[in-house]
Amino acid sequence: MIDNLALGAMWFGTTTDERRSFELLDRFVDAGGVWIDTADSYAFWVDPSGAGGRSETVIGRWLAARPGLRDRVRISTKVGAAPTPDGRSEGLSAGAVKSAVEGSLRRLGTDRVELYWAHMPDPATPLEETVAAFDELVAAGVVDRLGCSNYPIWQVERARQLARAGGGTGFTAVQQHHTYLSPRPGTRPTVSHRFGVVTDEVLHYLEHHPDVALWSYTPLLSGGYSRPDKPLSAEYDHPGTTRRLAALDEVAAETGTGRNQVVLAWLAGQHPAVTPVVGVSTVEQLDEAVAGVSLELTAEQRRRLDAAV
Repeated sequence: MIDNLALGAMWFGTTTDERRSFELLDRFVDAGGVWIDTADSYAFWVDPSGAGGRSETVIGRWLAARPGLRDRVRISTKVGAAPTPDGRSEGLSAGAVKSAVEGSLRRLGTDRVELYWAHMPDPATPLEETVAAFDELVAAGVVDRLGCSNYPIWQVERARQLARAGGGTGFTAVQQHHTYLSPRPGTRPTVSHRFGVVTDEVLHYLEHHPDVALWSYTPLLSGGYSRPDKPLSAEYDHPGTTRRLAALDEVAAETGTGRNQVVLAWLAGQHPAVTPVVGVSTVEQLDEAVAGVSLELTAEQRRRLDAAV
């Protein structure tokens, strides 16, 4: 079983058609993968309808076509970022959360999800209301665990305090952008939200709260490590990137792998450990990701990777 890698299903049903999506899902499960990550908002910005839900719908059709498979996979989905008819995000009010989870369960064709995320902070809704609404889902048995994505770490802790005070479950996972390369100081990766980047402060918090898991989105920078047609964005144009890439290439040569696999091995072997969320469009990319999280780096290789700054 491979439980330290999540298959990112953002593009399923839109830029990745249903046939290819089914092929990737089948291959992932056959390889021992269990976590499938999606959201009720995926991928509204490329869907002709302007609405989300296509990814969850495709996953639901895949599960329906494979009786008995549901108990072999774990589903991770999110609420808070889907557009409403008036052009706003659905947010995280109690009503929005209740309506969203019902829609997600219907599209997925299931009665529960293993991990339910607040997709991003909702400044218009009191945190107390959001926390209570999420804990009600756990109490009702439709959600096993709770997580939050793109939250400042102080708000993660505040939400956990509120949940404990109310006798609830609270967030036990955070999902942020995390990868081997670092952007130029004073810049933010274009792939992340305002508070969506893993910082030293986030890592320090997680080191002292081992009950909170860390998931990383866009760990491979959308092909930036390995594809000439997908160049790194401008915030990575600095000398540190050159040194980091040289270290990656050195370790990749020693292990007989490639940059992507070394990045995933570096993430999966960190302390605290990271679950990369990897979006793929081909079986070959999926096989590479599975091999990456299965690769064990030596202490010396990890030391050299960490020392390159």
